Amino acid sequence: MPTQPRTSFPAQPLGISQGARAAQTIPRTVVALAMDYQEGEQVASHFHPRAQLVYGVSGVMQVQTPDSVWTLPPQRALWIPPNVPHQINMMSPVNMRTIYVEQNAAEQLGTRVKAISVSGLMRELILSLLAQPMEYPVPGRGEYMAILLLMEIAEAGTLAVDIPWPRDRRLQTACQAIMKAPGTPRTMEQLAEMAGASPRTLIRLFPRETGLKYHQWCQQVHLSDALCRLARGESIARIASALGYASPSAFSAMFRRALGAAPSQYMTPADPAE
Repeated sequence: MPTQPRTSFPAQPLGISQGARAAQTIPRTVVALAMDYQEGEQVASHFHPRAQLVYGVSGVMQVQTPDSVWTLPPQRALWIPPNVPHQINMMSPVNMRTIYVEQNAAEQLGTRVKAISVSGLMRELILSLLAQPMEYPVPGRGEYMAILLLMEIAEAGTLAVDIPWPRDRRLQTACQAIMKAPGTPRTMEQLAEMAGASPRTLIRLFPRETGLKYHQWCQQVHLSDALCRLARGESIARIASALGYASPSAFSAMFRRALGAAPSQYMTPADPAE
C-alpha cells in the first residue's frame, strides 16, 4: 500500500548516511554510491547540495517530495535537483545505486523532480562507475564513464508516474482516504463528507491542486499500489481484484496505457547488484 504523504514536510540538511555525506564533498562532478535496504526501511526527509539520481537495480522505492509521491521500480529512476527535500520508503528489499551530481552540471539536467526511463547503457554505466573509487583518477576511465552517464541522463525519456499532492487541507483528507485503501470504491459524496466540503468543491479542487481530474489522480494511485504489489510477487489477477478492476485484462490494459509495458514485465526482477 502506498505510504501516505505528510501534510507538512520538515527536512534536515544532509540527514543521510556517512557515505552520502562524503559524496557531497568529493571533488568529482559525478559520484556513485551503493546502499542496500530491507523492506520497510526509510531514509528520513533530508536535502543536500548535490543533485541525486535515485535508482534501484532491484526492488521498489517510494520517494516523497513536498509536491508529489513517486513509485520507482527498477526500470525507472528519479532525478532530484539540489536542495529539494525528499524522503525514501522501501516498499520491498532494495539495492539502491544512487548518483550524486555537483550543482553546475546538475543545472543542465533539469531543475524539477522527474522520473526517467533507465536504459541498459545507463544501468551499466552506473554499475561500472561503482566499481571505480569514489574519487576516481582524472583523467581516466571513471571520468569518461561519468561524462557518458550525464549524457544518458540528459537524453532519457521522462514519465508522468507521480502522484501530485495537494496543499488544500480538505482535498488532502480525501486523498489520504483514497491512498489508504486504493481499491475501495467511494462516491464523491462520501469523500466530500470526509473532507468537510461539497462534492462540487472537491471536483473543482482536484485539477486546480493536482493538475489532474479525479479519475486521473486515482489511476496514479492505482499504478503506485500495483507496482508495490508486483514487487511483492502478487499475481496480476490478485492485483486487479484488489484495485477493483472488472478483470485482469482491464487492469493490464490500463497499466500498459500508462507505463508503456505489460505488468508482467515489472514482475521480472532485475539482476542483482554487481
